[in-house]
Amino acid sequence: MRHDACILTTKDFAMLEALYDRYSSTSGKWRALLYRKLDTANILFRDDVPPDVATLNSRVCFRINSGDADARVLSHDRMTLPVGFLLPLTSLRGLALFGLREEQAISIGDDEGHTEHILLERVLYQPEAARMEREAASRASLPASRRAAFRVVSGGLDVSPSVDRPTPVSGGSGDPGPSAA
Repeated sequence: MRHDACILTTKDFAMLEALYDRYSSTSGKWRALLYRKLDTANILFRDDVPPDVATLNSRVCFRINSGDADARVLSHDRMTLPVGFLLPLTSLRGLALFGLREEQAISIGDDEGHTEHILLERVLYQPEAARMEREAASRASLPASRRAAFRVVSGGLDVSPSVDRPTPVSGGSGDPGPSAA
């Protein structure tokens, strides 16, 4: 994997392609970074994405240059949640972090001509990893939930002499014939 390559789920890659089409008339640093992400992406199924990759709706801890660490949730677009909680992919920093692995860094130039070095320190929460944990937990409890709802009684098939049995029809073949059905 190239040092600037990112890892995307098939869904995340399709979403970035849609953003690329939607903002086709846009130029600048953000569009160039979006193209770079699409061009260098390693695309995996969601079950195959390592838990240390920043995917959509992941809560990540990152550092810009040598500043203080910050934690945000990578979101599709700006939403009406408290300021400072989300980092949308439509922002340069959000897009830069998207698809990175823990301890992977990326350098981007902002619109003012400054270069920022962004380091993804840690993925605090990833939806794909959380889903895998929930499925593993439900599989572990599955045998107990699939126990039989009835009780097997030993000797339940023993035939007692008091049970009435049909008598054979004439001919002695022991076959009661169609009327027995």
